[in-house]
Amino acid sequence: MTSTFTAAAAGFGTGLSLIVAIGAQNAFVLRQGVRREAVLVVVGICALSDAALITLGVGGVGAVVVTWPGALTVIGWIGGAFLLCYGALAARRVFRPDGGALRTDGAAAGSRRRAVLTCLAMTWLNPHVYLDTVFLLGSVAADHGPLRWTFGLGAVLASLCWFTALGFGARMLGRFLAKPAAWRVLDGLVAATMIVLGAVLVAGS
Repeated sequence: MTSTFTAAAAGFGTGLSLIVAIGAQNAFVLRQGVRREAVLVVVGICALSDAALITLGVGGVGAVVVTWPGALTVIGWIGGAFLLCYGALAARRVFRPDGGALRTDGAAAGSRRRAVLTCLAMTWLNPHVYLDTVFLLGSVAADHGPLRWTFGLGAVLASLCWFTALGFGARMLGRFLAKPAAWRVLDGLVAATMIVLGAVLVAGS
């Protein structure tokens, strides 16, 4: 039986692996942090939005499993396949880097109102966020049965830690994350985590 700590740690690791990726949202948070513009508001929106979506995923997928126990097998196979694909794509970036990195240049968000609207749009209008937080995290959480909410809490904590570090530690992290080599290391860790989790999810289905 999975322990409470193990479920929370699994949620933290899985959540972090899905959140830590080069993307418009992360670049925006980093840019706001470097310029010290509406950092607290932006970090809060990102973290609270993730918490809401993760809760929806854990609760929604969990409710489906409770109503139809056989759905766990289907969800396990589909979620596992997605995670394996994610891992393969991350591994590909390790061996065939595209030179990508988070950059702090570009236009600033400007006013606090504009920063809020931009952040909300990047979060809620991004289709990938629903796949990551609602479906993938919900699928892996469902595999933990009664401890799925503990898993979800770990994922929420991972989101909070990441966006807090990215926003308030931007001055230091910006120099590190601007190096493509740093992303090869992160992609390697993400690939390993995703492939292992995907294999476990498929094997347990």
